[in-house]
Amino acid sequence: MNTALPGRVAFAPGRVNLIGEHTDYNDGLALPMAIGLGVEVSLTPSDGPGLVLESSLGTAQIGPGAEVAPWASLAAELAGRLGAGAGVVRVRSELPIGAGLSSSAAFSVALALALGAEPLPLAIARLCQEAEHATGAPVGLMDPLTVMSGVAGHALAIDFATLGVTPVPVPSDAGFVVVDSGVPRTLGASPYAERRGQCEAAAAAIGRPLGRADPGDLQRIADPVQRRRAAHVVSECERVREFAEAVVGSDLERAGTLMVASHASLRDDFEVSTPELDRLVEEACATDGVYGARLTGAGFGGCLIVLCRPGTALNLGVRRWEVAPSPGARVRDDAGVA
Repeated sequence: MNTALPGRVAFAPGRVNLIGEHTDYNDGLALPMAIGLGVEVSLTPSDGPGLVLESSLGTAQIGPGAEVAPWASLAAELAGRLGAGAGVVRVRSELPIGAGLSSSAAFSVALALALGAEPLPLAIARLCQEAEHATGAPVGLMDPLTVMSGVAGHALAIDFATLGVTPVPVPSDAGFVVVDSGVPRTLGASPYAERRGQCEAAAAAIGRPLGRADPGDLQRIADPVQRRRAAHVVSECERVREFAEAVVGSDLERAGTLMVASHASLRDDFEVSTPELDRLVEEACATDGVYGARLTGAGFGGCLIVLCRPGTALNLGVRRWEVAPSPGARVRDDAGVA
């Protein structure tokens, strides 16, 4: 017989990556930040059997013998790994699905916390990554780790070789706007896994992870496509270092220039941009008050991130959200104790 779970409410933010794309699974560097938009998961005890998941996508039963709907497979994986008992899980999300703002990571982190997982950032991140992998999404650690580790007023410098996370203060005169290209994407249906495979092959050719390689290593990669993928990762890690220094020094012009260079590398060397993203980046950068812009997330659609003066008017004709570096995930029980 299932044991009823204690009532909890968990909130997990989305994340936007300021710079450092496709570097996490290459033992490289990235500089993401948690944002105020997120996913709330509430758990209400019940007599069972199992869990009932209620969201805007529908209602699903999760538990022994239940036939799980495809959209609820990630929840079922997490519940199984955590040995969840009985309860009703209600999901409320402010994040657009498939926009590159880590709606999936925010959901999985919030659900894990609501189901009683200890709020240890790296442990939660690994748990959520494993559950995503089991459902066919070959994601890295950046999204759930950022969702768990967010700090108000700070971006996070993450070294994926050591999994060290260092908060980086963001100047108050740095404004950030997320712009939706209108092109949805899912990692499982995109060439994301192909890009990972190309990076793995390039790393094998030079004998070390691309995030720890230098420009001189690139000549040892015979395949021209693999060499371009590696060139992006190597140059992107250097841009992350320079971007962090620029932000700490309040040199937003320099930070914006590095974002534009990152987008060009993602477009030309890693080939994950789209015409819509390219057009929006160009239009954003032509706007007075904008320092720079780039696609954010894995690419193949989704959003771009714009660095600008606060209050800059971006008339791009698409959805957009002003965001700021925000705290990470949190949970409270029925008594309201965090």
